[in-house]
Amino acid sequence: MTVATRKRKPADEGGTVFDRELDQLPQELRWREWMGRIEAVLFASASPVGRDDLARVVGQGVSVEMLIEDIQTELAGRPYELSQVSGGWTFRTKTKFADAIKAAADLGEQSLAFTEMEMGVLCAIAYHQPIDRAGLANIFGKEVSRDLLSRLRYKDLIASGPRAPRPGAPHTFVTTETFLAIFDLQSLRDLPELELSNS
Repeated sequence: MTVATRKRKPADEGGTVFDRELDQLPQELRWREWMGRIEAVLFASASPVGRDDLARVVGQGVSVEMLIEDIQTELAGRPYELSQVSGGWTFRTKTKFADAIKAAADLGEQSLAFTEMEMGVLCAIAYHQPIDRAGLANIFGKEVSRDLLSRLRYKDLIASGPRAPRPGAPHTFVTTETFLAIFDLQSLRDLPELELSNS
């Protein structure tokens, strides 16, 4: 189950009918109400919310994308923004406020700090996936420890991929939806281009 496609509780559970169409409201007020509903859902969700989930709170045939654009326009001067990541949308604080947040906010346990080697291995997997331990050893010129790979798996940044077409069919590694969300990527196509040195 991915971050963006996690099952959500149906809106009309519990016997009450959820009014999506809002026919009793004038068009402008209806649009504002739909914007508010989408904002509320995104604000309350700990993970990115996909288009299908957002469509459940607005009327039939309403463009979720247009509602999102209008919300993004209204947030232009705010210290946070609505970002599309990992197949859905989520609120993110703008990076220019990172120092202020670190100085004053209780950010809790920060479990996503990386060593240089962990970040190197994560990048190698992201750019060369699916890749097995032998492939990683070729890149780094040494064995990559199982402990390091376990730490990346524990943080839900990598997962098992298909078996490699090598003798013994070893396991390969691929990145996860969590990897995309944490690094603010919609898909792997959004990874920066690799700069290859001539040496």
